[in-house]
Amino acid sequence: QVQLVESGGGLVQAGGSLRLSCVASGRTFTSYNMGWFRQAPGKEREFVTAITWSGGITYYADSVKGRFTISIDNTKNTVYLQMDSLKPDDTAVYYCAAASSTMPLDVGVRGYRYWGQGTQVTVSS
Repeated sequence: QVQLVESGGGLVQAGGSLRLSCVASGRTFTSYNMGWFRQAPGKEREFVTAITWSGGITYYADSVKGRFTISIDNTKNTVYLQMDSLKPDDTAVYYCAAASSTMPLDVGVRGYRYWGQGTQVTVSS
């Protein structure tokens, strides 16, 4: 069984920063891409960013380019999401997910097989 556990969410003022972590366990992940998604109340889950397990390739949604940075420490089976210049519109539950490495890096939610439980990020005005 694959398990993904997110942490690091919280309440932050607009313009502030947070760093989310996602620890993967239960199997090796060398053949996976890792992604972050978010879902605001009443909204569909949306793609935020993704990274290859090696860390060599990244991809970002236009809404977070220049503000968010995804990284991976594959020796610790941990993916990070550094979020800077946060906006109230970034408020959502953030989910870590894993997809087959055969998928394109910008594959949407339907392409991801394994999901964490999510961590709440709230950005106040």
